[in-house]
Amino acid sequence: MNIHEIELRENFYLPPEQVLYLYSQCGWSSANKPEKLLFALSNSETVISAWHQDILVGLGNAISDGALVVYYPHLLVLPSYQRSGIGRNIINHLKQRYSDFHQQILLSVANATPFYEKVGFHLAHNIKPMWIYDGSDI
Repeated sequence: MNIHEIELRENFYLPPEQVLYLYSQCGWSSANKPEKLLFALSNSETVISAWHQDILVGLGNAISDGALVVYYPHLLVLPSYQRSGIGRNIINHLKQRYSDFHQQILLSVANATPFYEKVGFHLAHNIKPMWIYDGSDI
């Protein structure tokens, strides 16, 4: 697969079965809550999806106040398509769309931190992430 064969689409229809397959293949617990996951994605301000022909191979989304702060809660790429530049293209597209915002925020699992540092994110100093969360992801 060549990265040039991947098409990025913004706020494009996402077939539920392909979304659930993507999330389950990536080991995300939200795949176990399909109605809530699909509702959440449909209420995102922006969803960038990556397509290889008619197959959903990646997805990233943004939740925002529309002026100052944007949060990127999801970035997933099918395991067989990882390390091909798809995730980088999705996050760069999102960063460009929100480039004039005061804060662009995400939470990273420890093993993904080097990826996010390569695309311009930095560990926050003097700030600790805090959350209430009812499950566990990778």
